[in-house]
Amino acid sequence: MPSYEILLNAFATILVTIDPPGLAPLYLAVTRGMTGDQRRVVSVRSSIIAFFILALFSLAGSTVLSILGITLPAFRVAGGMLLFYIAFEMVFEKRNDRKEKTAETAITKDHVQNVAAFPLAIPLIAGPGAISAVVLHSGRLPTVMGQISLLAIILVCCLITFLVFVLAQHIDRFLGETGRSILTRLLGVILAALAVQFVADGIRALMGAYGGV
Repeated sequence: MPSYEILLNAFATILVTIDPPGLAPLYLAVTRGMTGDQRRVVSVRSSIIAFFILALFSLAGSTVLSILGITLPAFRVAGGMLLFYIAFEMVFEKRNDRKEKTAETAITKDHVQNVAAFPLAIPLIAGPGAISAVVLHSGRLPTVMGQISLLAIILVCCLITFLVFVLAQHIDRFLGETGRSILTRLLGVILAALAVQFVADGIRALMGAYGGV
């Protein structure tokens, strides 16, 4: 059974990279004009699609890396750097600007009927950061129990995202502009620390593999 520390680290990393509170106003934007029932259908479908995408990378990510000749420590360093970039965007409020442009593009191209898959499931929920986090933790949880635990964590994160979507209007009104800004920055700082740890672990593993420390 994986340690609680590793499982908690995986949960925190995946949840922060998905950033459900930050997606709430974007969910409202891409579902503007829809009825309550239509919004619920979109929230269910987007969460399910995102779960299967992340689950696929959880189960097959390491295999794909090995086929490409990429070692897990190298991916850990690269993934950590990507997560740090996302954290930087969150702290300085760059990420929401980029996501809002993605959401607006989907509306202008009249893809409202497919918003559950794009842009909600991909790339807003199961984006590069979340996929990287899943693959990274998949390597840290190689056992059968570890993989089952990671799938359970992904499921919980997607369920939380679904609940945030359902309660999006209330959450957005409760947090307000100031609350969203503070929460996003706080999550960004936490993600930055986790990203640095990923890079440090990856470098240590690489140095050990090539005869270093």
